[in-house]
Amino acid sequence: MPKLRTLTSVAVWLFFFGALYFYISGKFNPNTAEKLGSSNQVVLARDLSGHYHAEAFIDGTKVIVLVDTGATDVAISQALADKIGIKSHSAIQTQTANGNSVGFMTRLKSIKIGGIEVSDVAATIVPKLSGADALLGMSFLNRMDINLHNGVMTIKQAE
Repeated sequence: MPKLRTLTSVAVWLFFFGALYFYISGKFNPNTAEKLGSSNQVVLARDLSGHYHAEAFIDGTKVIVLVDTGATDVAISQALADKIGIKSHSAIQTQTANGNSVGFMTRLKSIKIGGIEVSDVAATIVPKLSGADALLGMSFLNRMDINLHNGVMTIKQAE
């Protein structure tokens, strides 16, 4: 009998922690690729930080992006560039919220978020990019219709 009680207690605690894990992971990243689906309209919820992070695919590799309407180009980390084999064309001086730095111009074959896919996107490799694998800037977003309302961002490919 004590063995059955112990097994029941373990099962209850495992269920509790499993449910807690799924609840918290949904709050930290509410915009997984699975949740975004394959529609040509993507609806993003803010995460706990108040930003719009989402899973996307850059040149076929799943990454975490931060949607940044204030960024001129898509920016990718050096680690991501190395991982997917992206080469730079030339060095440029960049201005960011964290000050001036050097970036490296490149072009991405494709970026896909939900069912929206864009080819041949200008990007900058930013060696010290932190907080996400990439910033989804205006070189991608300028091809979209974007709407913000009540903490929800809707992105739809412009016609």
